Amino acid sequence: MRRLLCILLILCFLPAVGCTDGVTADDGKLHVVATTFPAYDFARAVVGDAGTVTMLISPGTETHSYDPSPQDIRKIQNCDLFIYGGGESDAWMDGILASIDVDIPTVAMTEVVSLLKSPHIENPDEEHHHEHSVYDEHVWTSPANAALIVAAVRDKLAKIDADNADLYRAQAEAYIKEIEALDAEFAALVQNAPRKTVLFADRFPFLYFVNQYGLTYHAAYPGCAEKTEPGPKTVAMLIDMVKSEDIPAVFYTEFSDQRLADAICENTGAIKLLFHSGHNVSGEDFKAGETYVSLMRKNLTNLRKALY
Repeated sequence: MRRLLCILLILCFLPAVGCTDGVTADDGKLHVVATTFPAYDFARAVVGDAGTVTMLISPGTETHSYDPSPQDIRKIQNCDLFIYGGGESDAWMDGILASIDVDIPTVAMTEVVSLLKSPHIENPDEEHHHEHSVYDEHVWTSPANAALIVAAVRDKLAKIDADNADLYRAQAEAYIKEIEALDAEFAALVQNAPRKTVLFADRFPFLYFVNQYGLTYHAAYPGCAEKTEPGPKTVAMLIDMVKSEDIPAVFYTEFSDQRLADAICENTGAIKLLFHSGHNVSGEDFKAGETYVSLMRKNLTNLRKALY
């Protein structure tokens, strides 16, 4: 509620600005704005050199605490296509889009795929169950979903900029083939693995991933949990799971302080491995040109260590 009020105040002081028809008139190029790294990367792959793609959330920023600045809102107002996650986490977008005097073409990633209900993550240190989003919003963690989102971006861009439609289709097809090859490698890896269980000593934004490949999982917190300070009962529970199920590796996610993973590994002898959700990347990774596919290939390597 506090975030929404701040955004509404910002909107009151912004001039009413809309997108132009077709390609932005200022420089003749298409301008795409994306909130998070997955949305940015999918757009980047499809747009190529035919336009520019801007990511609103800066590399290295914790996505769950993001608040749009007046400059961010202006970028949205002046874009040709806006790509965002959708769902409860992006509820602030409703006020922004409603304030603009023309319809901005959008792609909401949660509207492109079939949604799964958010899992209940058992936390023995919590006396009361905290309600989370009804549906899990980390849809891109499934490669199959990622391919569907790329296709949705392709179709939207082809309508907006018909002159470059064939280019967008070709570039989207090339990236979808990369994602499908990755998907096949994950499927083969899991199918032949002696283990089918993974453990995350961290948030768990990978529901769509484990669901796609038939993995079972244990985790410390839900994907969008605000509190990630482990209590003694949670630590003990996860240590017992690693020991009793002979789990060789403990995963943590990007930007984690890794303290819970360290504690579990010290008490069990398990190895600590990064499993990247792709929600955002570090400044260093962004400059190095990391992509959704390159991050997921690193996950493939670490998943092999955890299942074999």
